Amino acid sequence: MKVKLKAPAKINLSLDVRGKRPDGYHELATVMQTVSLYDEITLTDNDSGKVTVSCNCEGVPCDDTNICVKAAYRFFDYCRLPVSGVHIDIDKTIPTQAGLAGGSADGAAVIVGLNVLFNTRLSPKEMLDIGEKVGADVPFCIEGGTRLCTGIGATMKKVPSLHGVQIVICKPASVSVSTAEAYQKVDSLAPHPCYTDEMVKALYSRDMFMITSTIFNDFELALQIPEVAAIKKIMLDAKAHGAGMSGSGSAVFAVFTSERRAQKCFEALKADYPETFLCKPDKNGCSVESTE
Repeated sequence: MKVKLKAPAKINLSLDVRGKRPDGYHELATVMQTVSLYDEITLTDNDSGKVTVSCNCEGVPCDDTNICVKAAYRFFDYCRLPVSGVHIDIDKTIPTQAGLAGGSADGAAVIVGLNVLFNTRLSPKEMLDIGEKVGADVPFCIEGGTRLCTGIGATMKKVPSLHGVQIVICKPASVSVSTAEAYQKVDSLAPHPCYTDEMVKALYSRDMFMITSTIFNDFELALQIPEVAAIKKIMLDAKAHGAGMSGSGSAVFAVFTSERRAQKCFEALKADYPETFLCKPDKNGCSVESTE
């Protein structure tokens, strides 16, 4: 049997790092939004008794360190099933090391897909429980939409969706950010009011000016990446309502209400930055495209 899935990227409309926890993780408050930029995951069962992985993107590990393989083993362990032969193929479009949760989305898709492949009939909550053991962003990538995420990022609450906008995403080719290094730098920031609280209020108000003027990211503030600032300037000069870095970087996103302006911004950036995408908010997380 073969199962194909779409795994959407996410952006952080706001991201506040609220300090280090006793367990070594960081306390976060963030509003995450899935967007129509997808990896495609194909799961194929076989009789090898092993979990294997392939990917079209250089630099993505194709061994047991890949998050998709970890997700598969967590799935079998949770369901108390013997490890069955599964091949995972990743057709990658979401840039890596960009703060867009491409890896987490792929891992989430594996959990959703294996539930179909092995007819385990897991509830959404059970899949989220598996996802949380794989990575902090994985539960969100399973659920998708617009959500307030707190704790280490896995505690979620649905908030009013961002809709009626175009989103331009651009990753500078020469910049990839180490998450560990990003957290070290963000730990030195002075305390400030929580922008995520304001983003939630803005989403409930459905006031586009409030929403876009509340876009904020502690990592952007701490890292001060020149290429991020340069891309943001191009976006804002193209009349974006707001722009910001996603996750720990280095991808930058801009929100437009005008399709024409979004298209012009996309074209202006694409000439110098190949990893530029024009997309929309998506209300869904990982979804099954086909089975055969």
